Amino acid sequence: MSIFDFFKKDKNTNQSPEKSAGLEKTKESFFGKLTKALAGRSTIDNSFLDELEEILITSDVGVETTVRIINRVEDRVKRDKYINSNELHILLRDEISLMLTENKKTPDVDFNLNGAAKPYVLMVVGVNGVGKTTTIGKLAHKFKQNGKKVLLAAGDTFRAGAVDQLEIWSKRVGCDFLSHGMHTDPSAVAYDAVEKAKKEDYDIVIIDTAGRLHNKINLMNELSKIKRVMSKVIDSAPHDVMLVLDASTGQNAFEQAKHFTAATEVSSLALTKLDGTAKGGVVLGISDQFKIPVRYIGVGEGIEDLRIFNASEFVNSLFEV
Repeated sequence: MSIFDFFKKDKNTNQSPEKSAGLEKTKESFFGKLTKALAGRSTIDNSFLDELEEILITSDVGVETTVRIINRVEDRVKRDKYINSNELHILLRDEISLMLTENKKTPDVDFNLNGAAKPYVLMVVGVNGVGKTTTIGKLAHKFKQNGKKVLLAAGDTFRAGAVDQLEIWSKRVGCDFLSHGMHTDPSAVAYDAVEKAKKEDYDIVIIDTAGRLHNKINLMNELSKIKRVMSKVIDSAPHDVMLVLDASTGQNAFEQAKHFTAATEVSSLALTKLDGTAKGGVVLGISDQFKIPVRYIGVGEGIEDLRIFNASEFVNSLFEV
């Protein structure tokens, strides 16, 4: 089954949203360049490796990750004597899949919350404009579809319209909403949300946070404070700190990841707007460099267009004809 079939049907809801272009642009860019580079070659030589390096970098995989992939390919070629294009496709697919798998430090959390703490506390971070609040709304929808009691907490109390936007999503999804209004203490919002979720038997509470520019030190201090406050209610909270990144921004997403991981212990990633970019390689680069698993990917504008990331299907899709 290809990743495009996977996108047509959500395994957790058994519903079939409209067909999404998914990773088509990334696939066309990466696979097309790779096929062209391999045309007429019978051996994997230094000339091809130079071209492969350029393909990976222009796909926004990142320099460090590209070097790691090239080194892995060279080692495998020397060890296993791969020489033809078909075998190279298999080699690349295997090495990239292995690289993504190596970065899983925490188990996946599906939309049924199987094996997760209750209430499960999800803190969402990211700069403005990456689709953070929309991603929260889509996540709430998925959990709600699976019969979970969901609470959304408006911890972004600085951006104009942020509280209202999250409340609109809560009404659209049909889940509960907690807010102290604009220009209030976001830590107090987080504390009250976790306390309410614990007392009233919620399955999951999703806490939005401010998303001003990642180079503002006060924002980073604020995120650390929010996290500390929640742990006073539930020792293990938050159970997941998810960083939302816009895949279409390419290298800027790397910079955002760098700053947020320095400010707080990010435990998972959500990559948005993968359907509208040829820069899907950023998924591999960020996951590899920061050793953080990609948990969700956004592949469209619709409420259903958020998927649990499947590393094998993501990589397989890049190499399918």
